[in-house]
Amino acid sequence: MKQPNPVTRIFPLLLGLSFVLTVLLFPSCGTTQPVEGTSASAEKAGTAEKPPLDPTSAEAILTEISSALSRGETDRALALFDTLKPEDAEKTQIKLLKASVLASSGKFDPARNLIKEITAAEPANTEALFVLSFIEGASGREREQKAVLESIIKIDPNNAEAYASLGNIALVSKSYRNAKSYYNQALKADSRNPDALIGLAAVYRNDNDPKNAEAMLNRAVALYPDWAQPLVDRAKMYKQYGYAKEALDDLDAAKKLSPNDYYVAVDRGSVLLDLRRMDEALEEYTRAITLEPNNFLAYVYSAGIKDDKGDYSGAEKDYAVLIKLRPDYYFAYEGYGILKMRKGQWAEARDAFSAAYNYVPKDYSYALLTAVNSMKAGKITDPKPFLAKAIPNFTRDTIEWYMLRLYHDLTGDNDIVMRIDREKNMDKKAQMLYYLATYYDIRGNRTLADKYYLSVQDLDRKGILEWKLNEIALESRGLKK
Repeated sequence: MKQPNPVTRIFPLLLGLSFVLTVLLFPSCGTTQPVEGTSASAEKAGTAEKPPLDPTSAEAILTEISSALSRGETDRALALFDTLKPEDAEKTQIKLLKASVLASSGKFDPARNLIKEITAAEPANTEALFVLSFIEGASGREREQKAVLESIIKIDPNNAEAYASLGNIALVSKSYRNAKSYYNQALKADSRNPDALIGLAAVYRNDNDPKNAEAMLNRAVALYPDWAQPLVDRAKMYKQYGYAKEALDDLDAAKKLSPNDYYVAVDRGSVLLDLRRMDEALEEYTRAITLEPNNFLAYVYSAGIKDDKGDYSGAEKDYAVLIKLRPDYYFAYEGYGILKMRKGQWAEARDAFSAAYNYVPKDYSYALLTAVNSMKAGKITDPKPFLAKAIPNFTRDTIEWYMLRLYHDLTGDNDIVMRIDREKNMDKKAQMLYYLATYYDIRGNRTLADKYYLSVQDLDRKGILEWKLNEIALESRGLKK
């Protein structure tokens, strides 16, 4: 389980906090309670006759802040704080609300300064310290975050939230024993603490104890039926242990609770893939992309499914987006390069495999495919400078070293044939047969090229990159069985 994001943890509290402040600080704007002996009609009449709030009053401004937060307009909410009268703006709870809004919008330094103003006057204000701990965590200052949480526990030894947050920090750093201790202390202080329940479940999962993990998550689901997170975590556990149907049931429920949650969509797509419900999985990944078009993860699965289904144009578009979003994800260049080879766009394929090779300079497939496509895009000698730099990256006298030399020297194919015959690793044997076939194809020897493409097919090594390329070659030559 990832440590809860401080920003996302603070923001859901803001709406309720702003309403509570309005009622507590300014009781006149609270809900009128029925008075004994009065009629309902009299109450309604009294309510109807209540004069509108002065728009410059603190009550009206706090109400508007609450409305802005409900619409996600944090900048508007922050601007409204500046319209408060000085005597209202200096109230502790209003400062705390403003600091929380600042933190929720990523303005950590001013939020931290405002909290420190509060704690300077009220050093035992645990609410303010707790917001400060979130700010430090979001700023990447883990040491300071832990120190603040420990100070909360000194003030309030039964503060379940502080213990649970310390557990989250320990869990992220894989200090599972410490995480378990903190979570148990949190549950001792408050048996219903949600972070402790799902955090302890994560510890049990790490200990390969699914029974206790499930028990913790069952408690969380029962206690918080409107909260999607324990359903998501339980689904991940069910998926891990092979209970795909149960995982899907939980994710269906989580989707109803959080229909706009990107990771619920991705997780649900993953389970549907396990169940081989490919069309539904693709729909879910497409939904995830709609929710967060700049998050790369769903494109990985969407591209793969489209490729497998023969939607090569759709797959190519997804790979192109992946490359833009995550240029270090070299598998995207691989998929993109294969599709470009399918279309005979050799220069684009060369560039894709060259980019992948730059990230993985020990991968002989990427090196060879860069050379293959360079030859097909131009002259047969074009990849010589590239290969001259690449060959020293590989162990001398290995079969892949000799294959790279074949493409560089354009001679030595008879030696390669004998080495392939002696190769015991069937995956590598199939790979080298593909590159030998392609070498002969480039050199114009169709008979030998066909022979070795068919030899790759006979080995049936579907798990290698070259298998898909070999299938493309067989299709184009009318040789596919």
